[in-house]
This record gives sequence, C-alpha cells and structure tokens, in this order.
Amino acid sequence: MQFLKITYCLSIVTVLLSLTACGALLSGEVERELIELKPGAYRLDPHHTTVLFKVGHLAVSDFVGRFNQASAELDYNASDPADSQLRASVNLASLDVNRPDFADTLKSCDWLCTGRYPQAVFESQGRARRDGNSLVFPGFLDFRGVRKAVELHVQINGATTNRLTGNYTLGFEAHLLFNRSDFGMGQFIPAVGDAVRIEVYAEFIRR
Repeated sequence: MQFLKITYCLSIVTVLLSLTACGALLSGEVERELIELKPGAYRLDPHHTTVLFKVGHLAVSDFVGRFNQASAELDYNASDPADSQLRASVNLASLDVNRPDFADTLKSCDWLCTGRYPQAVFESQGRARRDGNSLVFPGFLDFRGVRKAVELHVQINGATTNRLTGNYTLGFEAHLLFNRSDFGMGQFIPAVGDAVRIEVYAEFIRR
C-alpha cells in the first residue's frame, strides 16, 4: 500500500512538471521596453479582450458592465512610440450587464440608443505623451452622435511570440474617462454618476 501511495504521488509530480514545461514552451521571451517591440500594424485579438464600463450609483458604489464586441487597430512606431496611432470601436448593442431586461433598457434611446448609434469610436490625433511604458493618446470620441476631445491612457505591458499560434502578441491595458452628459445622456445625475470610466484589457496581434 505504501508503495502504491509513493507511485501515485510521483505520478502527480510528473504530470505537474510536464504541464509547467508545456506552459514554458508556449510562452516566448517577453520584450518589455517599448523600443524593443516590433513595429507595424496590429489588430485587436477579440478572444483576449475585455471592455468594461463603470459609473457611480447613489454615490456609494460603482455599477459595472461590459461590452462583448470591440475592434481596434494599432499602428506602432517602435523608434518613436509617441508617434503611434490607435483607432478603436465598440459595438454598443453587445452590452452585457448580466440582466437581459435591464440591458434592453440601457440600449433604448433613454440611454445608449444603440439602434440609432450602433458604435462608439475613439480615434487618436497627433502625438501621444509618453511616460515609461505608458502612452496618453489625445483624440476624439464619437458617441451618440456627438464628437468630443478625450484622452486614452494606455499601458503597454510588453510583447512576446505565442509559440502555439506563431502570433507576435502585445499586451495592452487602457482607460478612458468622460462625462456622459457631454454626449446627451445626462438623466438621473447625481443618483447615477456623470463620470464614466472605460477600462480595456486586451492583446494585439501583429499582422
């Protein structure tokens, strides 16, 4: 019986070591410095993308939802990262708040009006401001038929080659702040906060 226990434990250890080795094989060397990353055109990987929104509720908490469909293109300039350009869009009808009936309310023209304005689009304009691996992109947000100047704050976590797919992959986090009242959606303030925070956690694949 003792021999069987030892054999079983050794088998478990062997499996765990094998899984660890496989994980190491799938992940290549990570490049962290922005000037080390490969330049060129990148597209958002929809399978490794999360887009969240947060808005204050009753001044005591945040209401959090997500959008399940987004796309983006990054034109990355490795020699001068601040000269990179970014365009991103969100399908507003893909709103997910874990309550289909409330999602339908938010999609109505009392709120997002997704039938009339199906997308929200950010497009960078001019040079970004750089601080280490962070880039602040000035640009414009088109939302509910209104176009306003905003800033998209981006943290580039690094890049590596996914050895399973062969894709050169760049890790990316971003956030964007705006007041919904600037876009014609000012009802129920202050019970529902005016400030909206968009958070993006994503990977870009080099074309």
